[in-house]
Amino acid sequence: MSRPMTDLPARLLLNLKPWRNATAWRIAFSGGLDSTVLLHLLAHLAKTQSLPALSALHVHHGLQAAADAWPEHCQAVCDALGVPLQIVHVQVQAGASLERAARDARYGAFVADTQANELLLTGQHRDDQAETLLFRLLRGAGVRGLSGMPGQRPLGRGHLLRPLLDVSRAELEIYAAEHRLSWIEDPSNQDRQFSRNYLRHQVFPVLTERWPQAVATMARSAAHLSEAQALLDELAQIDLAEATTVSDFDWLGVPSLELAYLAKLSAARQRNALSHWLTSLTRLPDSDHWSGWEDLRDATVDARPVWRLAEGELHRSGGRIWWLSGCWLSNPPPAVHWVDPSKSLALPENGVLTFTGQIPDGLLQIRYREGGEVMHFPDRGHRDLKRLLNERGVPAFARGRLPLVYRDGQLLAVANIPGLNGSGQDGWHLHWLPRGEDQGLS
Repeated sequence: MSRPMTDLPARLLLNLKPWRNATAWRIAFSGGLDSTVLLHLLAHLAKTQSLPALSALHVHHGLQAAADAWPEHCQAVCDALGVPLQIVHVQVQAGASLERAARDARYGAFVADTQANELLLTGQHRDDQAETLLFRLLRGAGVRGLSGMPGQRPLGRGHLLRPLLDVSRAELEIYAAEHRLSWIEDPSNQDRQFSRNYLRHQVFPVLTERWPQAVATMARSAAHLSEAQALLDELAQIDLAEATTVSDFDWLGVPSLELAYLAKLSAARQRNALSHWLTSLTRLPDSDHWSGWEDLRDATVDARPVWRLAEGELHRSGGRIWWLSGCWLSNPPPAVHWVDPSKSLALPENGVLTFTGQIPDGLLQIRYREGGEVMHFPDRGHRDLKRLLNERGVPAFARGRLPLVYRDGQLLAVANIPGLNGSGQDGWHLHWLPRGEDQGLS
């Protein structure tokens, strides 16, 4: 049975207890039932409790004519409760799923407007959690997806919190009726071509007629799966700590892992660790499309396998796997003259070069590998650059972006590579700070 409504403010306050020291609480206020009840609860709690500053944020998608009246309604509700309201207009990008595009636009606005130590509160409830679980189950989601919506997670520079996930929609409706609240009924919520609406109006009534506690038990299953996912995350962190070994090329600023350790793990444990590692870097493929990882892992030592993912590529070189994105996947920049070598040189899309020690005389030019380069050593004669880089284990992906210093057509130095990066006799060295390090793009 549902708990009494008089308990609802106390339950909400208990869920928010760990966040009482936040700079501000912002309510994502659509004007619908859920966010209206959440806003009303918080506005009234603020009269008797010492809470962070309250405000509301309404995102206007502009997808239907009826929505043009919603900002005015939201403003009236907030004015009556004495809560400041910010209205943000967003552009929803065209795509296969209007639901997803609208969500992406909405959360993009949330990220942009959530500052450090601020909390964004949303009104999703227990019924929403059950719908999410069933929807993802039908799409073949794994443990992470079947965990449902997390109660809290980082958002922008602050956090997002869903404090009503243990509250049913029926409880919210009763509270709204008791306090004579008015809210917006979005006409699109009745459109059953949208998957969630179909589940809500066609599937759940049949389920709950047969199993009245279906919503509560499904939400409980999501909580169990969330706990299981937390354990999987802990295991991934243990494995990644072992695989995150020191490399001679950490200065590249490219995320990498030692392949030998990962390869010793079971296939499932490999996928778990890699999924955890890659989640912050790219969207992951579904479980049927991990053959790219197996091809990369099992390729011969002299091969140069690549696993292409949504936001970048995974390469293998020198017994490690490397995550490449952004400038690392673009063509080498053009050659440039270093007019004043006494000053640092900002390379187009390729970081910064500096000299230490006595600067070599003459007009210097920065080029990049094209093949066939040779270096002259006073005691060893001419040596092929490709062989020199092989001897030093320079990762294949980095070779095309290593700055090469030329004078009068002669290769003088290769940035950062010991033995190739300067002249011990003349006392100078060439230092390169790659773009990934100096601009945080790695």
